[in-house]
Amino acid sequence: MTILITGATDGLGRALAERFAADGHSLILHGRDAGKVARTADSLPGNDVRTVVADLAELEQVRRLAAEVRDSTGRPDVLVSNAGIGSGEPDGRHRRTSADGHELRFAVNYLAGFLLTLELLPLLHRVVNVASLGQHPIDFADLMIERGYSGIRAYGQSKLAQIMSGFELAARVPRVAVNSLHPGTYMPTKIVLQEIGHTVDTLESGVDAVHRLAVGEPGAVTGRFFDRTRETTANAQAYDENARRELWRRSLELVGHPGID
Repeated sequence: MTILITGATDGLGRALAERFAADGHSLILHGRDAGKVARTADSLPGNDVRTVVADLAELEQVRRLAAEVRDSTGRPDVLVSNAGIGSGEPDGRHRRTSADGHELRFAVNYLAGFLLTLELLPLLHRVVNVASLGQHPIDFADLMIERGYSGIRAYGQSKLAQIMSGFELAARVPRVAVNSLHPGTYMPTKIVLQEIGHTVDTLESGVDAVHRLAVGEPGAVTGRFFDRTRETTANAQAYDENARRELWRRSLELVGHPGID
């Protein structure tokens, strides 16, 4: 099985790469720093590890990333959409925008993975969105949070958007298992250590939870949200069909994608 991991140079992404490589899977590792992703690949066992470089804050780079992956000989069966920005440091607490003018956390945490998934959809059998229990309802009248901005609100909105679009994609394309999860609380990642300063869960527990959905037994499970390995309920907005359809429509417009048949 070939697995594409976004944000594979640090924290959970790197730990996942180590686990999947040890299992003997082929890997495509994404990072935005060519040197870091190359060093990550070189540190792993096995020879079937390839790297791709893109800054997910720019949609054109996401499209190029997808094209490079599609053109590769070992194309992915599984996408683990893991790359993201936290609610505060090291990326700051103030409102910033992406290269395309979108609110940065929404762009990196959600829109990049949304576009990458659609671009790779014909190849994929499973999609795992690394989301969070920290969710905030989406205000469609202020999708880019130009009023009342906070990093926590922006992060929570982006994570709920991941879950909502995962539910919608699972309903639209039942052949692909699409699930989202909260992998763990305050795991020892760069984001957590710089912003929170203490940890609760281990990286290993987060790896186990993602591994289960990516390559484990519940391959027929789709359109669900998990707290670690236990299925749970997301924010109520995720179960509003009108809200999911509106997010889907707005997301297609924002990324410039025609949608799926």
